[in-house]
Amino acid sequence: MNALSHRLRLRRLFFIRSEMSRYVDGIPVPTCVFEAAAWHQTVRIRCACGHTAFHDPHGLWWLCRCRHWDDGFRALVPRFYCTRCLASLRRKVRPASIDVAKASATIYLPMPPDRVWKSEIRRFRG
Repeated sequence: MNALSHRLRLRRLFFIRSEMSRYVDGIPVPTCVFEAAAWHQTVRIRCACGHTAFHDPHGLWWLCRCRHWDDGFRALVPRFYCTRCLASLRRKVRPASIDVAKASATIYLPMPPDRVWKSEIRRFRG
């Protein structure tokens, strides 16, 4: 096994994040779903038509982890589409933006097991 494939395997196993949180006026702004979940912020997915969906970040992170997706906001744009645009225009319209909000979630996905979530939080803080 060469070194490159070994690094890619490690990246997939441990979900090493290529983007880290950025700071605005000393306040951390999440750049991925895991950071939003760790900091208790809701993920907002907004379409150009004006439709907005608020996802619970814990369930969304678990979905990304189970499907081996990158949980960065930029990487998730091609994975989502607007259901209202699909119904009216009959084509998939990708979101205009994915960011965080302080609103309550309207879409809940299955939560991660406590053992997995607590070990990820320990690794994130540690």
